[in-house]
Amino acid sequence: MHVDTGYPPEWVGAKLARHIYNMRWWQKHIASNSERVSQLNKIGFIWGRLQPQWNIFMEGMSIYYRLYGHGKVPVSFTIPNGEEPWPKECWGFPLGNVAYRIRSRNDFLTGHDAMNRRAQMDMLHFVWDFSENNFTKFYMALKHYVRLEQGKDLQSTASSQRTIKVPYKYVVPSGHQKGWPEFLWGYPLGNKCMAVRQKGLYIKNDPIRKSRLEDIGFRFSGNTASGWLDVVHGAAIYSKMHGRVLDVPSNFVVPSLPEGNLLDSEDAWPWPEHLKGLKLGQRLKDVRLKGTYLKGKDKHIRKAQLDALGFVWSPNKGRRRRG
Repeated sequence: MHVDTGYPPEWVGAKLARHIYNMRWWQKHIASNSERVSQLNKIGFIWGRLQPQWNIFMEGMSIYYRLYGHGKVPVSFTIPNGEEPWPKECWGFPLGNVAYRIRSRNDFLTGHDAMNRRAQMDMLHFVWDFSENNFTKFYMALKHYVRLEQGKDLQSTASSQRTIKVPYKYVVPSGHQKGWPEFLWGYPLGNKCMAVRQKGLYIKNDPIRKSRLEDIGFRFSGNTASGWLDVVHGAAIYSKMHGRVLDVPSNFVVPSLPEGNLLDSEDAWPWPEHLKGLKLGQRLKDVRLKGTYLKGKDKHIRKAQLDALGFVWSPNKGRRRRG
């Protein structure tokens, strides 16, 4: 069924703005015809659009940054009509699409103005690479998590002792009182960690990114595997302290370095900082009663590790608790 749009058939579907908002159109159809200028004025023609597209793009980017606080413009974003604070000459401008063309094709970034234009966009925090931007956000969220939630300083902790454990449901809390920067509020960090491990999110075919995550303690085997490493590490220390017998009371928790330490050095203290607070007794009780950590392809290896440490699989009931 034909619907009368009021336009000539050959115009239907044409991108009108692309045709009329350029200087060639102005020179060919308007410049020497004052009557046409008058006609366009009567219908509210926006003369401000008759300028280089780069100028309109930068004006739109400046306002977008002021409104949203970042330069990551979605490809689908088009400047709305009739809304403050967008000026008339920007209405309907496909800001996201133009930004995409700049990223993918370097539109407007050739010639002698290229470096200057890049600098202008950098000042507005224009996102040149969405993938790198997303990875950087994830990486920064992990570093903040270690400091704020695990209470550790990455600079003072040896890389071999760093283990980041983020619950899969963890979402970055909102509010300045929590210490998190505003741009991370509401970020689903736990879900992102799971996607990185299971789907290779952000790191697929990028060993440098993977190495950066490993350096700050991110474990690609997940929290269960990293939890076992803590347990077997603590078990090895306890076994050594008790004559190669691993019979840990269920209420035993790895202690902190005592205040007013009288040891010759911190190196003489057997328990590393990253194990402080580990409920070793309860973890090993769960191994006995529930088979925790002893499932899957590594179960025989882990059982052998415990046997080598003198693990008591069936402790005497009512034994004296000892630390």
